[in-house]
Amino acid sequence: MTIQADEAAPSALEAAELPITSATRGGERQGLAERITLALFIGVPFLALLAAVPVAWGWGLGWLDLGLGVGMYFLTCHGITIGYHRYFTHGAFKANRALRIALAIAGSLAVEGPLVRWVADHRKHHRFSDKEGDPHSPWRYGETVPALLKGLWWAHMGWMFDEEQTSQAKYAPDLVGDPVIRGISRTFWVWTLVSLLLPPLVGGLVTLSWQGALSAFFWGSMVRVALLHHVTWSINSICHAIGERPFKSRDRSGNVWWLAVLSCGESWHNLHHADPTSARHGVLRGQIDSSARLIRWFERAGWATDVRWPSTQRIEARRAG
Repeated sequence: MTIQADEAAPSALEAAELPITSATRGGERQGLAERITLALFIGVPFLALLAAVPVAWGWGLGWLDLGLGVGMYFLTCHGITIGYHRYFTHGAFKANRALRIALAIAGSLAVEGPLVRWVADHRKHHRFSDKEGDPHSPWRYGETVPALLKGLWWAHMGWMFDEEQTSQAKYAPDLVGDPVIRGISRTFWVWTLVSLLLPPLVGGLVTLSWQGALSAFFWGSMVRVALLHHVTWSINSICHAIGERPFKSRDRSGNVWWLAVLSCGESWHNLHHADPTSARHGVLRGQIDSSARLIRWFERAGWATDVRWPSTQRIEARRAG
């Protein structure tokens, strides 16, 4: 069966509380040049990811490359999970001006698209989660095995090539109206260059060689970006197809434990859809959520306030059954 629209479903965010009509599903159009650029940004790092194993086997992986790759990975991963997602999309806490700008830049360094567009897409996803209108539901084509395989591809990365784009004015008016955030979003290409060129710059200066710069570019830029892309996209695809569902949600979001560390806590996805504004996603014993830990540190430093920590009563109220 194919997914159907649920016009009575509540919105996960006040900024997205709009009447569910066909007009809310439309938006801007993606041009051919933009789709070609997107294909390059996805394809080139992916080729590097495929080459990572034979390169590591044949020439080895140096400590500098490893440090740059891991450091840049978790910096940009938390830029997405804490910045783009929990803060800008869902308002899980309030940030002072310096932290707000730092999170916008750190998320942009992940090379996952301009901030305002990312937020608009994700708010729309919550508005129609796993129903008609969801930009990236794996259940888009039905529930048979062939339909689900096609849907998993769509949810993972196919949806980004859709000509119809989410309306940023409808789904992210708060960010569109902020000149600083809008400026960071519009200069996404600058942050992409910074993200890709920083590792080879450090690698070249430390080793004083072009070989060191090239190796750092391969591991700290290409492989790191590709791995983060596919981990992030797996939250859209894998975490909406499989996983445990201990909490009540109006979609098929599930918890996938083996993605928890690499996703910085995002793969505890069932709780997130049961309580979207929660600053912590891994709320049960043993559920690692590094993003929530960092938010706690921001709070203790006075940089983050009004953090929406889930209480025991709130968690229990959302238990399935």
